[in-house]
Order: sequence, then structure tokens, then C-alpha cells
Amino acid sequence: MPDYRILSLSGRDALAFAQAQFMNDVDALADGQWHWNGWLTPKGRIIALFALLRIDAQHLWLLLADADPEALAGALRRFVFRSKITMEVIDEKPVSGSFSAPEAARGNAFATLDNGALELDLGTASEPRRMRLGNAADEAPARAARWRRDDLRHGLPHLLGEQVEHWTPQQLSLERLRAFSVKKGCYPGQEIVARTHFLGKVKRGLVAIAADAPLASGQELQSGDRMIGPLVSTADDGACWSALAVVPLADERPALRVGATPVREVALLDGLAR
Repeated sequence: MPDYRILSLSGRDALAFAQAQFMNDVDALADGQWHWNGWLTPKGRIIALFALLRIDAQHLWLLLADADPEALAGALRRFVFRSKITMEVIDEKPVSGSFSAPEAARGNAFATLDNGALELDLGTASEPRRMRLGNAADEAPARAARWRRDDLRHGLPHLLGEQVEHWTPQQLSLERLRAFSVKKGCYPGQEIVARTHFLGKVKRGLVAIAADAPLASGQELQSGDRMIGPLVSTADDGACWSALAVVPLADERPALRVGATPVREVALLDGLAR
């Protein structure tokens, strides 16, 4: 999984820093647990979306699928001030995945295997997936394109280019993944997220679509002659194209297409909430 890299946050203030900066409740994690999390602009737009692993009380790992870890670390360091925290990119832990049941990880509890790798459970009983940080499993690795397609089918977007700093957590339906908190203390963008939640102003969210021709993020999804929303993430697994789009939630969506390409709406799958 060459697109995945790890950013380590360590030091006595690592947890407090993450709790103050990121959109999910880091304090709710015990050692050996992980969840989806992200960093927002003050206007509540997502800069980076990642899995956050609590190794112990002084060590956190951010597993990044899209964001550049060096650039993210540089941006985060502007807010360190006097905190005792070190940020380091961990490149000696290659990330691999497979479409098989985890050996030891379950739900949001990751596991350290005998070979020293960390294992994450990223699937369900009916559609298992596991990811390893460190030594790879002795089996055929998952193709990155199929893995990305499965992420999209479960409502986990990959944000690149113009999609960065563009969407709020609610517009990407990240409550499905339990990826943000409206109850923890302040963090950048928290006021926007909480106000949207408590005032019931979530008007747009994710839908998943599939097509038999190429799709690209930024293209507009149409229903009949109406433009209803842009494609946020796309994936091609060799069999078909998959995409996530942000659209008005209340609208009916007949006769979907992207340009001249007919597309079909598919149900978002459950199973990635952590």
C-alpha cells in the first residue's frame, strides 16, 4: 500500500496536543486502540483525514492515506508552542493490506503480532480486511486499487488536490465512521461542526456511485439536467469505476450521469465505524 505513510507524535504532551487539534476525542482511546480522526481549518474544512492509533500515553501514530506526512508535520508544528512533543515520519514501517480476517486485531483494538507488525481490523465478518504496519503477511497483498474501491464503498473518502480544505465532516457523512466529536472540548473548526450538528443544518452528504467508464474527482454528478454535486473521490479496480459524491440529502436522484456517462447509485456499506 505505497500511498500510506505514518506520522508519529510522541512526548509527554502528545495526547493533549492531539486532543486540542484534532476533531475526534483522543482522550476516549485506551492504549492499543484506534479511531478515525482528522484535522480541520478554523472554518471546519478537512485538511487531513487519518486513522489515529494510541500506542501508549506518550506515543500516537497517524496513518495517512492521502496527506503528505512531512507537510502535515510542518503545519502542525506551528501550533506546538512550548508543548513537549516530537513529530517524526516513520518510513521503516511499510503498510500492507489483505482481504483476509485479522489474526488478532478486532474492531478498534489493534494488535502487535509476533513479527513486530501492528495489525488493524478494517473489515467485517462477511467482508474481512486487515492492514499491517511493518512486516507484511505471508500472502498475496491487496491491490491498492481494489482497497481504495472498498474504502469508497464504505464511505471513507480519499481527499486529494482541490478536495483538501473544501469539505466539512458532515458533508462527507463522517458520522458514519464515528470520525468526529461534537462533545469534546475546543479544536480548530469545532464551532462549525457543533453548530451544524445541534442546529440540524446538515443538508448535504455522501452518496456512492458506480460506472463502466472513467470518472474523476471534481466532475459534476447530474440528475437529469440538474447538476447536483461534485465527485470527491474515485477508484478504478479494473472491473468498474467507483466514486463518492456530495449531494443534497433531501433530493430524489433519477437518471444519474456524469457528463455523457450513465452512473448508478449504490448503497454505502457499514462496517468501518470505529
